[in-house]
Amino acid sequence: MPRYTVHVRGEWLAVPCLNCSNTIGWLGKEAVRRYMKNKPDNGGFASVEDVKFYIRRCKGLGLLDLDDTVEDALEDNEFVEVVIEGDIMSPDFIPSQPEGVHLYPFFEHFTLNYISLDGNSLTTEDLVNLGKGLYKIKLTLEAEAKVKRSREVIERIIKEKTVVYGITTGFGKFARTVIPNSKLRELQVNLVRSHSAGVGKPLSPERSRMLLALRINVLAKGYSGISLETLQQVIEAFNASCLPYIPEKGTVGASGDLAPLSHLALGLIGEGKMWSPKSGWADAKYVLEAHGLRPITLKPKEGLALINGTQMITSLGCEAVERASAIARQADIIAALTLEVLKGTTRAFDTDIHAVRPHRGQAEVAFRFRSLLDSDHHPSEIAESHRFCDRVQDAYTMRCCPQRPSVRTKGKVVACVVGHFFCTDAKTMNWRKMVFAERAETISGGNFHGEYPAKALDYLAIGVHELAAISERRIERLCNPSLSELPAFLVTEGGLNSGFMIAHCTAAALVSENKALCHPSSVDSLSTSAATEDHVSMGGWAARKALRVIEHVEQVLAIELLAACQGIEFLRPLRTTTPLEKVYDLVRSVVRPWMKDRFMAPDIEAAHRLLVEQKASVWEVAKPYIEKYRREHIPESRPISPTAFSLGSLEMNTGVGHDDGHQDEL
Repeated sequence: MPRYTVHVRGEWLAVPCLNCSNTIGWLGKEAVRRYMKNKPDNGGFASVEDVKFYIRRCKGLGLLDLDDTVEDALEDNEFVEVVIEGDIMSPDFIPSQPEGVHLYPFFEHFTLNYISLDGNSLTTEDLVNLGKGLYKIKLTLEAEAKVKRSREVIERIIKEKTVVYGITTGFGKFARTVIPNSKLRELQVNLVRSHSAGVGKPLSPERSRMLLALRINVLAKGYSGISLETLQQVIEAFNASCLPYIPEKGTVGASGDLAPLSHLALGLIGEGKMWSPKSGWADAKYVLEAHGLRPITLKPKEGLALINGTQMITSLGCEAVERASAIARQADIIAALTLEVLKGTTRAFDTDIHAVRPHRGQAEVAFRFRSLLDSDHHPSEIAESHRFCDRVQDAYTMRCCPQRPSVRTKGKVVACVVGHFFCTDAKTMNWRKMVFAERAETISGGNFHGEYPAKALDYLAIGVHELAAISERRIERLCNPSLSELPAFLVTEGGLNSGFMIAHCTAAALVSENKALCHPSSVDSLSTSAATEDHVSMGGWAARKALRVIEHVEQVLAIELLAACQGIEFLRPLRTTTPLEKVYDLVRSVVRPWMKDRFMAPDIEAAHRLLVEQKASVWEVAKPYIEKYRREHIPESRPISPTAFSLGSLEMNTGVGHDDGHQDEL
């Protein structure tokens, strides 16, 4: 018998349909009838016939024709909403596609590929791909065995009625309160309910999946005391993309991310709200049921096992590391394009200069500039046009790009630090109460404290912000005719047209906002839990603001990319190097030149997508040329000093010492 889950004024109702020839209008009336039956005042209606309504799907919000049959219009277990005429949208109705519909295809069309988790081998790249719905999860046999052994210790404690924190006692200030065995299950449920006190908008499905995947990974280590049965239920929810409603605010990163992880657990036990591609947002119990799953029944210690840990900080941090790495690589390409448009020199990227100051990141950035601009390798008509100009040197925002290697996150200095913290924390046991099966005992510790990732994320935000800070200065140089020798604001008929005038203002606004966001959150602490948790990390805010900083950096660089490509229009018919022409062509495939003013925001968004999409990004276009240049110049490599980092590809003599149009610097 088909059944439909219907949302009426904030309540979810399960409506069975005995006759599939019934209409959508009948379904709406039946849902309203059930809603009225549950209300002392009939919901304010005299009868069902007096209620005027329309019905829409929760997935996509499409309106349904009231005369269509449910058999023709709906699938079994579909989720719909009845909207009463005159009502504002239901108070707790949440659109089914938070954070953008572009995420949806990943979750609707799963591959059959699995990632086997053992708690030790997960990488940041794996986690990001799990977040995108590209893989399902299963446990290794070794992980299953460790989980079973850990649970046996807990069962023994319960059987022997041993007093152990969080298992047979209360929590925090109530650690001395012993709980009778008959109340141990209720203790765990109460823990999850009371700690689900977060606020703010929910995490996107992608970030919720990352959080859930990372939690599974840590539980697979076998130190939490969770049962294998419960862990398998968590994995089934992940594989079905049943994702609890997790508010983004509420963690201080002390006893782990208690509030967000409690919301995660709340959905898994069938309470609160949950999202899936099939249902959109709905009551968790209905979403689980629609996917053939049952809510988790928590056993002793399992509530604590699910909510103690730094997975909110760490999962968002992993996304931050991956995105910062991607935008750092592409920042070099965009800066090289700007340098060409502004007719700059490549002499500042000479191998010998960077051999004298042997920083790995500095050498790599200089190498990328050479690989894109070396006129012996990639002839440039633009560079040839100013071969004998009288300019001596370029501004720091172009000349000193390699000397800002710390901003090249994961390429190489900052990410070596940040990546280490996240790779370590993603595999670390960070519970208050850890179960050591080999010792047959539990031990309370402080591995749940979020100080490590909080500090790393603060550092990451500061480092990656510099990419936008120097990019904004280059945008100024592109737009300012006294600095660029190009038309003011990169547009013809200036005055009638404003060109990039306000796009530059947007970049400046984002850079200014980043300066405030870069104030470290990890230097702050507020005592919580009746002074039991008297020093906290504030790592949740460190993670969220790092991601906001990175998004701003991406947007500023998108504006510079557009401005540089627009600058090339005024240098035509001259052409730049082959790899940079390919970058120009990529941009022009989604954004046409500005002949006169037009709505600019969509163009900035289109350029932003070129920086964040993996398959058609600026990096993917330029990468083959960079790697080809690297292969061709490896034989010419020479060590820069005995103490230098030994990346052979970084210290190449690439023959850039020719006269490229500028006099030697004084």
